[in-house]
Amino acid sequence: MVTRGLRASDDVSAAAWIASRFEGGFGAVTRTVPGGFAAYVRICHPATDRAGRLATWPQVARQTGRKAHPLMQWHALVGSADPLNVSGSLWPGDDPQRGTLVPEVLARLCDALTDHTATPERCFFGLWEGWGWIRSSSIGAAVARACSAGDAPSNPDEPITAAFSAEELRQPRVHLPGRDYLLLAGPLEAALQIGHRPSPERLEPQSPNLFWPADRAWCVASEIDFDSTLLGGTTELVDAILQTPEFDAWPVQPGASLAHDADQFNAVP
Repeated sequence: MVTRGLRASDDVSAAAWIASRFEGGFGAVTRTVPGGFAAYVRICHPATDRAGRLATWPQVARQTGRKAHPLMQWHALVGSADPLNVSGSLWPGDDPQRGTLVPEVLARLCDALTDHTATPERCFFGLWEGWGWIRSSSIGAAVARACSAGDAPSNPDEPITAAFSAEELRQPRVHLPGRDYLLLAGPLEAALQIGHRPSPERLEPQSPNLFWPADRAWCVASEIDFDSTLLGGTTELVDAILQTPEFDAWPVQPGASLAHDADQFNAVP
């Protein structure tokens, strides 16, 4: 798979620096994004209201009568004792997506990241190998833009190319604690190209689960079980993100916990 600058990489040494910089206990920020950066920020994935509009966690908190704060947990914010299924939620809309950042926010994030690396054209993207569509031999596409207008098959009955070829699936994996990743390489903007099509008419975008530039100026992680994305980088980068209204962003300390019981302000039943 080589399309619009994004390709599967057979050189996982580019990720060798990450594992040694994981630190802290279960749920710690730096168990998901590497330690050693000057500052860290949490970007909460947006929920949606009944009309399908994106909603920030503070907006949800105002409706549920809860408190928004840097270590808030979604289930506690909506008054549910169940962190997995969020039963009995006080929020009438949909929950945030786990393991992926919506394209609207990801695109804005990539714009911000471009100004804080000397190598925006040389970036690496870790895609969790457990996503079912990666190994699909039927309808799927690892790169969404490959199936955009002009690239899609002219015959609607013609099958779309599988997500990855058998040869690409034999490439070595990035092995990190608890997760194995397929490594992709390309320019920063390629973060927006990853996704799959469960049908010719419908695209399901997937943000990288882990990505960073060749100069390691920052690292971004959307852990598959988290409904927020974590970023480590310079103080200037984190300040820029915190000051951008489009982000539901919160400063966090490297050792801070984001485990399901980390919310000390919003009691659950």
